[in-house]
Formats: sequence, structure tokens, C-alpha cells
Amino acid sequence: MPRPANVDETLEILARENYPASRSLATAVFLALNLGRPLLLEGEAGVGKTELAKVLARALDVPLIRLQCYEGLDIASAAYEWNVARQMLEIRIAEAGHEASRDNLLAGLYSREMLIERPLLQALTQPKSPVLLIDELDRADEPFEAFLLEVLAESQLSVPELGTIRAEHPPIVILTSNRTREIHDALKRRCLYAWVDYPDAARELDIIRRKAPGAGERLAAQVVGFVQRARRLDLFKAPGVAETIDWANALLALDAMSLDPQSVSDTLGVLLKYQDDIAQMEGGAAKSILDELHAEGILEPHS
Repeated sequence: MPRPANVDETLEILARENYPASRSLATAVFLALNLGRPLLLEGEAGVGKTELAKVLARALDVPLIRLQCYEGLDIASAAYEWNVARQMLEIRIAEAGHEASRDNLLAGLYSREMLIERPLLQALTQPKSPVLLIDELDRADEPFEAFLLEVLAESQLSVPELGTIRAEHPPIVILTSNRTREIHDALKRRCLYAWVDYPDAARELDIIRRKAPGAGERLAAQVVGFVQRARRLDLFKAPGVAETIDWANALLALDAMSLDPQSVSDTLGVLLKYQDDIAQMEGGAAKSILDELHAEGILEPHS
């Protein structure tokens, strides 16, 4: 599929893949595609940063190549490594055949065919531009960011023993961060930037309609109303959109037609992931939210 011609078309193709984006986010995606720049997405966990990369790959009908970051991530796992087993085999074959030229042997050992491609190198060698998702960059060590600069700025990777490998079809790069640490300015300068916030009630309701269509309008409105109010509390981890979707589907699995104190209490572990937050809800916060929903006519009263 051709890339979108404008922001409105970007909104449309994301919506067709059940990702109703804000206009500001769609603008950032359009500019990243149009200018050929990496896009750094920051925001709380569960607001749809990773999902955006998946949706974009589907919408453009291109491969998705994902690099999941973690502490200790190194070049061998992220970019490439030499096929040591094959190199050893080549050495033994050369020794058995009394290979005369050491230079020829070394050239063969460090040829392109001896490289094992990891996600970064894979993204540079595709027959058409893939979406390269560098997920949760803030989990990787800071020195790894310096290694990424060449890939982000030049769509190329330097292999000391081999030379520079340049992408004929530069990848569409999406980086995500949950801000567990600050990303260095040198990397940010090479990217466009977008903050992905929690959606407002209308957009979250649209998401639930798409992702949990069996919920119906009443339950969907109640779920969204509850979650929107829960995010205003002093929770250790406010529920993200992913948790809203999971909660709606969990209530559906339990045949709940409407929120009530019992169904909320039974399913808090789907919505919240920390015991202190669950205890706060069970200590009266959930009842207060249900009372607000009742007062606003979103929820019928329960005994």
C-alpha cells in the first residue's frame, strides 16, 4: 500500500486497522513517513506505543522487525554476530586442504555470508522498507544509544571487519520509551518526537468498541468511565488502554452486562497490577467511582 498523502489519510489508515489515533500522533506518523525520520514515542506503559508500530506495518503491508531492548543488550543480539561455527569449519577445511593463502582464508572468514543478521541488520537488508520497532529503549544501557546513532541518522551499519552496509530501502523506524530513564539528547535530535498520552473518554470508548465489540454500549461506557476516573487517583500504576481492553473482555467472559461492586472486586487484578492499588480500590475508591457513575446516569444503582 502507498504511504499516506496527508494527515487525514494517515488517520484513516490507522483507524482501518482499529487504531483510532489523536490528530497530533497521526501528524507525527505522517511526518516521519514523509521526511524519512525515525519517530520516538514516549508515554506510560500500555498507551499503545508498541501497537502503533504493529498497526503501521499492517497498514503499509510491510514486514515488522522488532528489537526488544533490555539491560545488557549488545551488538551481537541487536545487530549482527559472526557465524563462529561456520568460520571454524572453514578453517578446518583449509587446514585439511593445505590452503596456502592466509589472506584468502581471512577474507573468506569475514565475508558477508559469515554474518548472522540480528534485527538492526535485518532491517537494513530487506527488499522493501520494513517497520523497525526498537521497543522500550529506556531499558537498554546508555552506551547502546550511541551505537544506534549511525542506524538512525544514515540507515547504515559499520562492520569493522567488513565495511559499511547501507540500506537500499531505509526502514521506517519507531522507537518507544516508558521513561524509566531519560533518552540522551544526541539520539532525540535524530528523531521526530511524540508523547502518547492516555486517550480522552470519547477516543477510549471508540477503542473499546473496536477491541471488545461484544461489550455493548452500556458496559463499554461504564468501563471507560470507571477507568477514566481511576486514572485521577494516586495509583502506583494507572491502568493503560491495554488494561481497559483486557478488563472489558474479562467482564464479557464473565457474562457481566453492567458494572457492579462484585464484578469490579472480582476483576481488579485485570485492571490493576499492584497490590497497593488494588487495596486502595477495595478500601473505598471503587465504591466512590461507582457512585459517581451512578450520579451521572452512566450506571444504574446497586444495593
